[in-house]
Amino acid sequence: MIRTVDLRRRYGTGADAVDALRGVSLAVGAGDIIAIMGASGSGKSTLLNILGCLDRPTAGRYELDGDDVTYLDADARATLRSRKLGFVFQSFNLLPRTTARDNVALPLVYAGAPLAEQRRRAAEALDAVGLGGLADRLPNQLSGGQQQRVAIARAIVNHPRVLLADEPTGNLDSRTSEEIMRLLTGLRGTLGTTIVLVTHDADVARSAERVVVVRDGRIVADGTPDAVLDHPVEVPA
Repeated sequence: MIRTVDLRRRYGTGADAVDALRGVSLAVGAGDIIAIMGASGSGKSTLLNILGCLDRPTAGRYELDGDDVTYLDADARATLRSRKLGFVFQSFNLLPRTTARDNVALPLVYAGAPLAEQRRRAAEALDAVGLGGLADRLPNQLSGGQQQRVAIARAIVNHPRVLLADEPTGNLDSRTSEEIMRLLTGLRGTLGTTIVLVTHDADVARSAERVVVVRDGRIVADGTPDAVLDHPVEVPA
């Protein structure tokens, strides 16, 4: 589903240039659940942005679902995001004066879907995350965990091939975090969605099948959660 070859991303030029990615090669199969970890400034968010077609690499190649999408222009990347990608963020990013149903339907509005289809698919997505009875609630009438479930419903309403989650439990307590991770991993079973999540939380990473650690723009560890988290490998700088 995802394949990168020697991805590099440089910001700025000359003496002020910063190399956020320094040759990242990664393969993620359809339906896999992978956690990307790393300290602040390691390059993990840059990698996620490129995987989500929010940014383009300076060099290297990125293939998504068998297509080379490395250097698509902004319009083509926007179309690709609407068709194949879903996003979940730490801060939920819900419209505060809009109901749960209408927040979930937003991707369908942008896609030009008929109103009846918007309502039907938004209701299905809310049911999938266990919030079918709260469709008319505003975000401030929902708990943090419920708001994140609405955000997940919005991310899956277009049936994306890949779901990208950036610190999806960062604003939640441990019990709610566990519920959200059970929900995310369950989506793989029901929708066959490939899930790539960025997290600093080892407990969250253990919910994945594979953990990739990024340091200084390079992958320094890649394996099962037990292998990576319980027996970290020190890599010389």
